[in-house]
Amino acid sequence: MLEVPVADGGEGTVEALVAAGRGELVSVTVEGPLGEPVPAGYGLIDGGRTGVVELASASGLTLLPKERRDPRVTSTYGFGQVLEKVRRSGVIRIIAGLGGSATNDAGAGMAQALGFRLLDARGRELPRGGAALARLARIDSSGVDPAWRQLRAEVAVDVSNPLCGPEGATRVYGPQKGADSEEVLAELDAALANFAAVVSRDLGVEVAELPGAGAAGGAGAGLVAFLGARLTPGAPLVVEAAGLEQALAGAGAVFTGEGRVDSQTAYGKGPAEVIRRAERAGVPAVLIAGSLGDGWDTLGYRVYQIGDDSQPPEYRVRHAAELVEAAAGRAAMDLER
Repeated sequence: MLEVPVADGGEGTVEALVAAGRGELVSVTVEGPLGEPVPAGYGLIDGGRTGVVELASASGLTLLPKERRDPRVTSTYGFGQVLEKVRRSGVIRIIAGLGGSATNDAGAGMAQALGFRLLDARGRELPRGGAALARLARIDSSGVDPAWRQLRAEVAVDVSNPLCGPEGATRVYGPQKGADSEEVLAELDAALANFAAVVSRDLGVEVAELPGAGAAGGAGAGLVAFLGARLTPGAPLVVEAAGLEQALAGAGAVFTGEGRVDSQTAYGKGPAEVIRRAERAGVPAVLIAGSLGDGWDTLGYRVYQIGDDSQPPEYRVRHAAELVEAAAGRAAMDLER
């Protein structure tokens, strides 16, 4: 049996790619969303030529209790510190996973950590946080290490939201990050719009309507603007980097899984990408589900639920290993028929 760890760009992406590529995990200490020291890390794969990072490890929502979440002041500065450490390790390519951010600053803090100066109308450096972007008047990139131009950055995103507007970063994801009123939402959305206008003028990059730019509080836009990154659906990027295509050669069957399988499984999720590639290679694929939600039976997949609905969720969590084994056994018997 050959195992290929899979993720879709969110939390767990670094561990999945390091495990798949027999890479190295590196631990670092950086500034968290509010500037306090937090442990973070990154991965090195491809013999140290590729670095793998997750924004959530340094600037994630889980790093702050609910009462301290405020996207007006939280920053991606620590994520930028991680990126700089990765660059200095000698990589030529960076894969960045976005998701689970506590921020709404369009990667401005990240840019400041990399040497960009974000200035107001009086030439003063902006403070950190999403609200300060309303005062952004000029971007000075003269202090950025030229070595960044030699790196290829690819960003794994699992959303297609633009930076601003009704479907943008603030309106859709701001409330879960602490934007608790219409006034705050309007303030932050306007700040991102100003950021996009200054980026267009000073950097010559259009990010306002770019699909995926709204990922991680606009960090998708920031990575495109400041590092020339390419935004790409997370699951295909990670699955490809993990080496699934090579593993499919000669395989008799593929088993993948998801905690809850429903109609959304087919939209950018890791298991759906695994099944798509397996079917393309002519290999039968099985999806093991922790539970089933609306629309699971419309997917056209071979789905096997662990346990049954008569068992409470707590039981299935406690006995997950044996229930997964039993479900996989049923699937294997069906495939042999």
